[in-house]
Amino acid sequence: MTHPLFEKHRATLDAAVQAIRSRGFWTPYPEMPSPKVYGETANEDGKRAVAACFGQDFPLDQAGETGRLAPERSPYGTDLGVRYPVCSPSALIEAAQAAQDGWQRLGAEGRVGVCLEILDRLNKRSFEIAHAVMLTTGQGWMMAFQAGGPHAQDRGLEAVAYAWDEMSRIPAETVWEKPQGKNPPLRMKKHFEIVGRGVALVIGCGTFPTWNTYPGFFAALATGNPVIVKPHEHAILPAAITVRIAREVLAEQGLDPNLVSLAVVTKREDTQALATHPAVKSIDFTGGNLFGQWLIDNARQAQVYAELAGVNNVVVESTDAYKAMLRNLAFTLCLYSGQMCTTTQAILVPAGGIDTDQGHKSFDEFAADLAAAIDKTLADPAVATAVLGAIQSADTLRRIDEAGEYGRVVLASRKLEHPEFPNAEVRTPVLLSCDASDEKSYMTERFGPISFVVRVADADAAVALSERIVREHGALTVGVYSTKPQVLDAITTATMHAGAALSINLTGAVFVNQSAAFSDYHGVGMNPAANASYADSAFVANRFRVVQRRYHVE
Repeated sequence: MTHPLFEKHRATLDAAVQAIRSRGFWTPYPEMPSPKVYGETANEDGKRAVAACFGQDFPLDQAGETGRLAPERSPYGTDLGVRYPVCSPSALIEAAQAAQDGWQRLGAEGRVGVCLEILDRLNKRSFEIAHAVMLTTGQGWMMAFQAGGPHAQDRGLEAVAYAWDEMSRIPAETVWEKPQGKNPPLRMKKHFEIVGRGVALVIGCGTFPTWNTYPGFFAALATGNPVIVKPHEHAILPAAITVRIAREVLAEQGLDPNLVSLAVVTKREDTQALATHPAVKSIDFTGGNLFGQWLIDNARQAQVYAELAGVNNVVVESTDAYKAMLRNLAFTLCLYSGQMCTTTQAILVPAGGIDTDQGHKSFDEFAADLAAAIDKTLADPAVATAVLGAIQSADTLRRIDEAGEYGRVVLASRKLEHPEFPNAEVRTPVLLSCDASDEKSYMTERFGPISFVVRVADADAAVALSERIVREHGALTVGVYSTKPQVLDAITTATMHAGAALSINLTGAVFVNQSAAFSDYHGVGMNPAANASYADSAFVANRFRVVQRRYHVE
């Protein structure tokens, strides 16, 4: 019998499966925070719901609670003080294991139906989640709503669609009949059970606590695994709200809510102990190379899906839309103060300059014009603070302050005052220039609003350097601006060899650091920046196994 939640959301699921096959634009979750879509009072209701958490215990009623912890510090200077339950990792794991059998018995349709209901509830609470994302990450409001709400939900639904697409290929049962010539045939009844591999640990990042978390969360849950969410200590509230909503849906369905839990852990050694527990069979991680590589090397009992650091780069060889190119690059470097895993860091430009529709531009002229485009993008203080957001980490502030050590300063960073949050840490981008030989400067990820215009010998050298950067240091995004087919062919071949997504001549309202669910593959899994993709079949298929039983029938 089909699960009622599966039937309730079947149309959405069918459309999602079609979308991952056609790769065109589609979303069931409107990205604009319109009162007509989400309700006239949705914004204020969401803001009040988040404010009601400040200085209070966050209720989750999880296993093994030993105390409370309030580690978050808002980049906007807001005093949060939300006290989250600290639970024994072993108790969370034991409770998760105990909940898995009931989840298994629900079957693939039931599990997918429950996941779709959770996503539907999350969408209805998009304003609440957006305010939580904004205050904990420093994202501007519109990005917090879109990336933290509907776009994250898109990524979660995409994972569910891939999971269903893989699981639905497996029949529940069959009768196997083998002819035996003149003798009666051999007949057996065979049953095939989709079984989750075990506890899934999802380790969140501080800048995108829902967008980077939902793919692994829903991929693991839909394929039959209990999930423990370990958020970044500076961005717990969006994850906590998500976990609470999931637990509410599970409880309403008569399922054990401990199938989903929140692990508030601030010490690295405690996270390491959790990650290497024998019961943990998959780990989704977004963050720095050091800890990500530690997980890959040491959590041998688990399949690790890791998105790590990289050096995203753009080759600028020529253009027939110079001003539009500069606007696009400038906005790319300004958006959320460069605190995105897809933001361009190295801009590779021939030493002899570039040909444009505005005439030939020398290397130095291009660098100066890009700096001017950044200033123009941020000329209106209200627009500037909305685009830049706030700096999430003290480490990023330190990197901005010391950036002048890495190259010639073309544009210095400035501190801006936020009209609504006087204590917000708002910084404009710093733009540097250097030579290709200065690899220690630009070939290390310097997370934040720090970018380099890198002088290369010529177009061929730019393409070769771009490929080497991706191969050796990783990248999620590569861009190119050129009017020459041979250059476009060369960079296309280079990115296919190295394994990185390529954006060609972006001059409109699409930017290299944006990724659309159901259409763009976020990460390729071929270079050091990521060993998996959001999302493809490989992202879900290894999270479950098929266990069969068989017996003779007449």
